[in-house]
Amino acid sequence: MELESTRDVATRLGETGYLCDESLATVTFLALRMQRPLLLEGEPGTGKTALAEALAESLDLPLVRLQCYEGIDASQALYDWDFPRQILHLRALEATAAAKEHPSVEEAEKSLYDARFLLARPVLAALQQSPAVLLVDEVDRADDEFEAFLLEVLSTYQVTIPELGTVKAATPPIVILTSNRTRELHDALKRRCLYHWIEHPGLEREVEIVRSRAPEVSQALGRQVVTLVQQLRDRDDLQKPPGVAETLDWARALHHLGTTELDLATAAATLGALVKYREDADRVRQALDRMLRA
Repeated sequence: MELESTRDVATRLGETGYLCDESLATVTFLALRMQRPLLLEGEPGTGKTALAEALAESLDLPLVRLQCYEGIDASQALYDWDFPRQILHLRALEATAAAKEHPSVEEAEKSLYDARFLLARPVLAALQQSPAVLLVDEVDRADDEFEAFLLEVLSTYQVTIPELGTVKAATPPIVILTSNRTRELHDALKRRCLYHWIEHPGLEREVEIVRSRAPEVSQALGRQVVTLVQQLRDRDDLQKPPGVAETLDWARALHHLGTTELDLATAAATLGALVKYREDADRVRQALDRMLRA
C-alpha cells in the first residue's frame, strides 16, 4: 500500500509500534516517492534497523536483510552456485551416459549453470522479489570495494550473471542503509542516497515507545526507567550508552521480576539488560545509587 504523505508515513509506522518524529517521517516519505535509497546514521540502538523492519511490515512487503561485516564481498551479497547440487547433476549425467547419447562438453557445462542451481544472496533476492525492502545493515563495517559495488547496483537496480544474463528489478526495491559511523562513507555513496541522522528520542517520545512496544510494563515503571536511562545518556564516561533497545529490554526484565517501583537492588541485578561492558556496569551502578536516593 502506497503512503501518500508524511503524516501517513508516521501513522502507518506507528501502527507497527515504531514512533518517529516529523523529520524522519519526512525523509522516509521522500525516499519512497523519489525511489532513492535512505542512509540512516546514528548511535547504536536509535532505531535505524527497526525503521526498515517497520516499513516492510507497514507496506506488507518482504524484508531482505544484508548484514555487512569486514571482508564481505560482492559474491556474498549477490549470488553463488549450489556446488553440491551441481556435482550431483554431473554424476547423474555420468550415470546416464552408458544408456543414452552422452551430451557434449558444452551442453554439460551449460546445464551446470541453470537457474535451478543459483543461490540468490540478499541483493539479488531483493531484485527478484521486488517490490521489497532491502536493508543493508551496518554498511560502515564493509570496505571501500564493497561500497563501490553497492553504488553500482543502487544506480541501476540490476545485476548481470554471466551464465544467465541480466536481472533487473521491475520495481526498484526500497533500500535502507544503516551506519553506526565507525568510519566515514564515501561521498559517491552518500550522494546516491537521502540522508538522516537519528538521535536518541527525548523523554516523552521514549516513554511513548515503551508504552507502544512493551505495553505489559506499567506506565509508572516505564516512565521511571526512561527517566533514568535519559540521565545515563547524558554522561560522557560510558563506552556504550544505552539505546532504545536497551531501554525496552530493561523495562521488560524488571516487569518479569514483578517490579512496580525501581529500587537499587533490582536495578543492579538487571543491569545486564541495560549495559554491555563491565566498566559501564560499575559506573551505572554507582550512578543509580545516587539517582535512586535523590
